[in-house]
Amino acid sequence: MAKMAVITTSALEMRDALPEGGGLIGLDLGTQTIGTAFADAGWCIASPGKTIARGKFSVDKGTIAALITERAIKGIVIGLPLNMDGSAGARAQSARAYARNLSQALELPVLLWDERWSTTSAERGLIEQDFSRAKRKERIDSAAAAVILQAACDALAGGGMRF
Repeated sequence: MAKMAVITTSALEMRDALPEGGGLIGLDLGTQTIGTAFADAGWCIASPGKTIARGKFSVDKGTIAALITERAIKGIVIGLPLNMDGSAGARAQSARAYARNLSQALELPVLLWDERWSTTSAERGLIEQDFSRAKRKERIDSAAAAVILQAACDALAGGGMRF
């Protein structure tokens, strides 16, 4: 029987699941793509990764598993698309189901993190960096994943540096 990994919305529970820290992968689940981002083992800096074309779960899982192995990732942060009033709709339920399936398949803890405003924030950052519309479209999902992951890292590290 597979070990059940933690799935939580609490930074404290995630920190407890990773007492020695470790690299994190952030995922921004879209209907057609999955943006990825990576954080260092001390949870200081999140950087955009690549954007994955979303397909069948088994294919997505294989691609994500390869990234996790390549970077020795210890935990997953998945954007939780809540409604603006904080309620959970169909997209949030879908993200929770994806988190359950991924956590079970990869036996890693998952932190579901409120992703409201992440795409807006990512777009603003790309505009400030003077990316063209076409380049922004290519990079928005991974940039949003980095925004989500950085917010989670800030909470996990308690606002300070972690070594």
